[in-house]
Amino acid sequence: MENPFSYGITAAGKFFTNREEDLEELKTNLINGINTSIISPRRWGKSSLVEKALLELKKETELKIVSIDMFSVNSKHEFYEIFARECIKSSSNLLEEWMKSGIEFFKNIIPKLSVGIDPSNDFSVSFDWEEAKKHHLEILNLPEVIAKKKGVRFVIAIDEFQNITNFHDAENFEKKLRAVWQKQKSVTYCLYGSKRHMMNEIFNSSSKPFYRFGNIKFLQKITAEKWKTFIKAGFKRTKKQIDGSFVDQIIADMNRHSWYVQQFSYFVWVATQDKVTDEIFFNAKRKLVQSNSPFFTNVCENLSPKQINLLKAVVKNEQQITSTAVLKQYDLGTSGTATKNKNTLIEKDILDLEDGNLTLQDPVFELWFRKIYFNENYAK
Repeated sequence: MENPFSYGITAAGKFFTNREEDLEELKTNLINGINTSIISPRRWGKSSLVEKALLELKKETELKIVSIDMFSVNSKHEFYEIFARECIKSSSNLLEEWMKSGIEFFKNIIPKLSVGIDPSNDFSVSFDWEEAKKHHLEILNLPEVIAKKKGVRFVIAIDEFQNITNFHDAENFEKKLRAVWQKQKSVTYCLYGSKRHMMNEIFNSSSKPFYRFGNIKFLQKITAEKWKTFIKAGFKRTKKQIDGSFVDQIIADMNRHSWYVQQFSYFVWVATQDKVTDEIFFNAKRKLVQSNSPFFTNVCENLSPKQINLLKAVVKNEQQITSTAVLKQYDLGTSGTATKNKNTLIEKDILDLEDGNLTLQDPVFELWFRKIYFNENYAK
């Protein structure tokens, strides 16, 4: 039977849901040459949104689409090579043109080009590092040069963009990127990543090179009503029944978190033959928490006792964490220690400021945390 829910991969096709306005806004920005940065917590659907926008732009326009994932990129040298390779590959569908472009569009640097058995996956570009450092501007300006020569326009989407802050001499590298990219007339950038705090720092800090680099889009949660329609339709399409009360509880328990709404819905759906029952629902909820518990255990093992205590206070809805009563009740140390730990947990994307209130960013982590530290039964 066709699975109506998806998690663990980017949501595409029938799994992509209810971001029509976000999708049209992003496509409009990229078509009109507006550089766009997308910021939101992890697993809210940024990658799915960008992937769908790029796919539709590729079908509907003549734009040349470049997608780069910086998750495993650890140095400027790697970035230069991946950036050049993907720009060359996206400029044409022909291997002969890739090889020609790899030579023709560089004046001061000689790239090494190689092709394996499967050209689409085994085409690579490499540079002598000393030459790359000396002529980095030529590499960074490659898409603009190709665009002008071929009379085309590029859209370049870079995932996990915040990883550039881990490079050696990162701020100077950011300055180089900004200096070149802001002058390009035929290239538009879509920059996004999974570390919200770091992305905020890159694009919202007036002291940083990428401050006000185009439009900043803060992705919001999908509304409860749209989730309700999506979940009900998935069960109905596969001839299974789910009462509205269960749908409402999925949405509420997962706090409209895109990844978890899909994951919880899937666990309920796959255990249902005909109709969802209380037993099916709560077993699915237990499975959801248990399947994520190894990750949550690892998170807590890497926190200090006072950071754990701060999470306990937040879970119990204590907002005045530097008050004398809260500091004493939860053994948070001094007010300075509590504030420092709060900021650290926000930077780690464990805590969040939602409408001015401290909350745990991950709703399933909160269920697990309540069970482990307060013995609260999340499946009842």
